[in-house]
Amino acid sequence: MAVEAVIFDWGGTLTPWIPVDHHQLWLDVCGLHFPADQAYQVATAIHAAETELWQACDQSQQSATLDHLFQRAGIVANDEFLASYFTAWEPHTATDPEAAPLLRELRARDVKVGVLSNTMWPRSAHERVFIRDGIFSLIDGAAYSSELARAKPHAEAFRAAMAAIGVTDPATCVFVGDRPYDDIYGAKRAGMRAVLIRGSHAPAFDAGVPDAVISRLSGLLPHLDSW
Repeated sequence: MAVEAVIFDWGGTLTPWIPVDHHQLWLDVCGLHFPADQAYQVATAIHAAETELWQACDQSQQSATLDHLFQRAGIVANDEFLASYFTAWEPHTATDPEAAPLLRELRARDVKVGVLSNTMWPRSAHERVFIRDGIFSLIDGAAYSSELARAKPHAEAFRAAMAAIGVTDPATCVFVGDRPYDDIYGAKRAGMRAVLIRGSHAPAFDAGVPDAVISRLSGLLPHLDSW
């Protein structure tokens, strides 16, 4: 069946995976906003809450937001604190240079482009990244787990991504992601073809068998041509 849409994961896919010391990142942020004798305690509480929420996502596909995170950690995060947090993340969010040419080619082929990400971030934070890196106008629609009840690999997340780009038949969709469980298993279970992009060292998952494996985004087009 012809491919009508390609939906991409974000972290590890459109943005190459870069290992981040999350506890240190929170320490850096908290050090700007709390007295030295409190910064470590607050950062550690946030990091523990973040770990717990991601574990809940892995175990039951329960989504979460930054508000949930800060509530669990017992702190109030004002606009200045959030601005520092996103500034700390900026060096780790660069879009893959191969993304824009690929998305332009998909557009030229009348293939819709979507994004589906497991994230606690609001939509606006992701859109700022896409605008900064010149690909926002190349994306037809996006779904973020922070706006959904369930995260990948739950089918609800994949249906939301399809709805965002106006596609109804999962058999016409290809999902591209770096995680065998969240991305590949989830997409296949939702009825899509799935392409694994290597690079994040995500845990293997036996039931997450991709239809194709690529090492870089530019490797996707030959597979689309064959489908």
